[in-house]
Amino acid sequence: MTLYENWTAVPHGARGSAVALGNFDGVHLGHAHLLKSLHAARPDLPLGVVTFEPHPREFFRPQDPPVRLMLPPVRARFLHELGVKQIFQLPFDADFSHMPPERFVEDVLHHGLGVQHVACGPDFAFGHRRAGDIGYLGHRLETFGIGLTIVPPLTDISGPFSSSRIRRLLQEGYPERAAEELGRPWFITGAVAHGDKRGRLLGFPTANIPLGRHVEPARGVYAATIRHPDGRISSGVANIGRRPTINDGQESRLEVHLFDVSEDLYGQVLEVSLHKLLREERRFDGLDALKAQIAEDASQARAVLSPAI
Repeated sequence: MTLYENWTAVPHGARGSAVALGNFDGVHLGHAHLLKSLHAARPDLPLGVVTFEPHPREFFRPQDPPVRLMLPPVRARFLHELGVKQIFQLPFDADFSHMPPERFVEDVLHHGLGVQHVACGPDFAFGHRRAGDIGYLGHRLETFGIGLTIVPPLTDISGPFSSSRIRRLLQEGYPERAAEELGRPWFITGAVAHGDKRGRLLGFPTANIPLGRHVEPARGVYAATIRHPDGRISSGVANIGRRPTINDGQESRLEVHLFDVSEDLYGQVLEVSLHKLLREERRFDGLDALKAQIAEDASQARAVLSPAI
């Protein structure tokens, strides 16, 4: 798989692909359905995606809390696993946001990327102020001899699979339901940073990982698994929140205690998958009560994870 970030300098050998359009945040089962449908329509062409960085919502509303289900390197990894050979990751900046729909089709898709076929969902909109819809897209593509496949969304009893629906499930404290739509547990990835060593004093040392640009799920304690850089999987108990008992400030953080692991983790990039919310964040009457609750949380997490480990 090859990543291209400059649509004005795509080499000749990367032209002529069939591409799916979208943000692909989370690379969920709906995205897999879109890519499978595109490949079925044009199995003779290399499979690619056209996506954007940063996410348009991050660009237009930078003051809002983070929304990302995954960061670009993780997105690329899962797209590759779905058979994508080329990722055209277009910089979403002020100039791009003002590009008229006709310029996106002609300058970017046709001249810039040289695509031969395009796929998207029925609600795809593009161009300045989202002025272009699929009717316009199909008409303009046809003038350049480019095919278009409109793929109906993958749905279940709750409606279409979507990144926004998965974000909402995480924010409401249902990571197991989010996993059903992702096709895998949702995880936060990041480098372990130095904390205040408070967990060590309580008898439960934790790895501290900034949430960064990841969407913040419901605050509380989770049963979690942790993937190490070498591929090992550990189980543990994770806390996401502001630690109200310790009263250490306003910034939420991810802290995870790994069961039966005593190695130095500082600087290592870990993937922490959330499996089940054990309890919501709350304040305790002192550190002794907190320590007792953490022990209970760890016991519950082991019970939840035992079938999966």
